[in-house]
Amino acid sequence: MKNNFFYNFSVGNINSKPSCNSETLSQILYGEKFKVLKNQKNWVKIKTDYDNYIGYIKKKNYYNEFNPKLKIFKIKSKIFLKKNNLFLPTKKYLNFGSGVSVLNKSKNFIEFKKNKWIKKSDTKPISHQEKDFTKIFKLFLNTKYLWGGKTGNGIDCSALIQIYFYYNRIFFPRDSKDQIKFCKKKNTKEVLKLKKKIIFWKGHVAMNIDKKNLIHAYGPKKRVIIMNTEKTISTILKDTNLKPIFFEKSKKNE
Repeated sequence: MKNNFFYNFSVGNINSKPSCNSETLSQILYGEKFKVLKNQKNWVKIKTDYDNYIGYIKKKNYYNEFNPKLKIFKIKSKIFLKKNNLFLPTKKYLNFGSGVSVLNKSKNFIEFKKNKWIKKSDTKPISHQEKDFTKIFKLFLNTKYLWGGKTGNGIDCSALIQIYFYYNRIFFPRDSKDQIKFCKKKNTKEVLKLKKKIIFWKGHVAMNIDKKNLIHAYGPKKRVIIMNTEKTISTILKDTNLKPIFFEKSKKNE
């Protein structure tokens, strides 16, 4: 029995237990590959291929094969239906970073699923690498803070950092506790480029975008926000007594 599948809905919650009432640990995006570890009534226990995240999702019919040629480079890409040669907008979206296959093309639209279309201008080739991390993070400005979220409808602090790596299809852990361990031991080119800009606290992470400011999905402000770095460090220290962890330059890492 085949146990590798691809998620074929816009986004789904990954829960800690096979219950909608259990904690949402993370989310899975359209086109993400996963392995089924266990079937349990209306749920399946999965392990995501990208970041090895384990949890439960609702049991549905998923893709057995998937060959993405493009990926979404917009925080939300509206899905359209084609009727009488007209493209009618729906209330549904694909989310930033999602891979899409190309079934057909018409005018400036791409059919990625049977009679489901997106604008070609919302996409980039699957091989596209975005080196300007601030461009990606700023797409999420004012997105609401959502524990376990990783889309424009809601995102948490560690997912905001991970989404840069996910878009570029470079491995990076999902949770901040694992991200800090990964940054401590990994000196790959992609990680080195950003790790001296990342600031960790216990249970929180932010990214410096210039010499004075950082961006983060900040629970107390309930959104993704740019804040003064020094003031943020002082505020968190005052409110939680938590000190930041920096990755300083060293000869070993240069």
